[in-house]
Formats: sequence, C-alpha cells, structure tokens
Amino acid sequence: MNVLLKPFWFIYLVFIFLSLAIILTILTAVTTFIGCTLADHKFWGYYPGMIWSRLMCALIFTSVKVEGKENLDKNQSYVFAANHTSLYDIFVIFGFIGRPFKWVMKQEIRDIPFVGWACKAAGFIFINRKAMKQALHSMEEAKKTLSNGVSVVIFPEGTRTKTGLTGAFKRGAFKIAIEMNLPIVPVSISGAYNIWPTTRKYPIPGRLKMTIHKPVELHEDQEHRNEQIESIRQTVISGIVKS
Repeated sequence: MNVLLKPFWFIYLVFIFLSLAIILTILTAVTTFIGCTLADHKFWGYYPGMIWSRLMCALIFTSVKVEGKENLDKNQSYVFAANHTSLYDIFVIFGFIGRPFKWVMKQEIRDIPFVGWACKAAGFIFINRKAMKQALHSMEEAKKTLSNGVSVVIFPEGTRTKTGLTGAFKRGAFKIAIEMNLPIVPVSISGAYNIWPTTRKYPIPGRLKMTIHKPVELHEDQEHRNEQIESIRQTVISGIVKS
C-alpha cells in the first residue's frame, strides 16, 4: 500500500471497517442461529454467511474472481480441500463457492459468543484433535447433514501458513471423504495472503481468485492414499496465482 495512503486507511479501518465488521458478524450470527433453530439449516446455515462474507470483501475494496464452477454437480455432495493462508480464505469460500456446505473447524470456536452458537446451530463440524472419540462422534454427526448437495470444506494443512507457501496436507483431514465415500474437490485460493497474512494485524485491499478443480475420487487402496493426497495438494498449488 502507498505510504501516503496508510494514515487514511488506518482511520477507515478503526472507525468504519471495524465497527461495521462487528455489527455484521453479530447480525449474521443471530440470523443464522434463529434461522437454523426454527427452519432449514441447509438454507440458513449458508446464505446469511454468504452475504456476510461478500460484504467483508467489499468493505476492504477487494474483487473476487471464481473459475471452475462448471466442474460441480449441484446434486452431489463434496469435500472441498483448500489452501489456507489468511482469514480471507474463509470469506472467499463462504461468499463465492455458490453451494451450501459445512465447515470443519476447531473445537475452540464453539465457545466464541455469537459465532460459536451460530456455527453449532448451522451444523458445522467441530473437531477436537486431542480426543479421538469426540472426533469420531463429530464425523458420525456430520453424516446426517452431508447429503442432497450439502458439502463440507476443510483446510488440510490444519492451520494458516506463515510464509504464504502451501504446507503438507494432513491425512486425517480427509477422514470425512473416506468415511462417507465423497469426492474431493481441490480448491486454489490466490491473493488472500497479500490481503491479510498472519504476520500483519490488519487487511488491505487486493484481488482474490478461487479456482475450483475437477473432483477426485479417493482410492480404496490405503497404500496409495498418501500419494493421492499429495497429488491433490499439487493440484491446489498449480492453481495458485503468484503475485
């Protein structure tokens, strides 16, 4: 960002962006909670978050380009596997992937006021990595919601990268796809690291691109599964536009 513009950008972030972001997040969480409690979680668990995510992109003057939606069947459930470099990965997927899905997220998010309550009501999948029995129970609960075109999104790296490079994909992240025999869709997100990396405390305007690759069926042969997961990782990397 231009040095001369930085003071004005900080003023905008503190007095406008931050206030609107908090208000929109609370309104979205309340709407999602009430909608999912009283009506269809497939609709209310996705569309309020979609609108919220698009507004969060608009608030920092960020454009979004999506390629590859034609690779998806609207009646098929998938496991979307994306690279994870920034909080804005969440916004670009939620806002622009164009189909209902459930997030796989850390158990700790459940305890966040408003956000955690909404995520639980929406049927998102909480994983306690330190307790396998609870993790397996979460998988069983997920099976009840992942049907009729409702999909799931995972970040196979497990956490956001600090370098911008795509880390190793954890095999356990694909357990839902294996258990439910769902195809994997590699998703490449470009530009999010420049907008808001873990090493910077604030976002800046930029351009986001999401590339949705063709679905991949996981082999039943466990011996070759690691090779296939690495192949999926390379597909994700191939779609990332360097800037």
